[in-house]
Amino acid sequence: MTEVRLPENRIPVIRVPASPADANPGGSIFGGWIMSYVDVAGSIPALDRAQGPVVTRAVESFEFKQPVLIGDLISCYAKIISEGRTSIKVDVEVYAERRKGAVKQCIKVTEAVLVYVAIDGDHKPRALPAK
Repeated sequence: MTEVRLPENRIPVIRVPASPADANPGGSIFGGWIMSYVDVAGSIPALDRAQGPVVTRAVESFEFKQPVLIGDLISCYAKIISEGRTSIKVDVEVYAERRKGAVKQCIKVTEAVLVYVAIDGDHKPRALPAK
């Protein structure tokens, strides 16, 4: 297992504990559970940049690097990596903090790139506001 630290000088947009209700029969956490939190985490900087509603347009990449286990505390970090006229591309990194007695491990478990589109009141794409 690779030992890493949480990113320094960055604040996670979401922190969530993985519970038994989120586990599959193999004892690890369902990938869909993680995917839903990745989508929510990615939308937070997109909503802020768009200054209004956004929708998920695409998942460009999604890689499960390590399993998430019951009891892990996941931290999702999200940052905008590019913008178009109406779209915002966000990189999301997910780390799991895992305790084994007094020892705490931190493992990068997932990384994804998602695209969000700013929408208007009619759910049509709208231009991003000027910076």
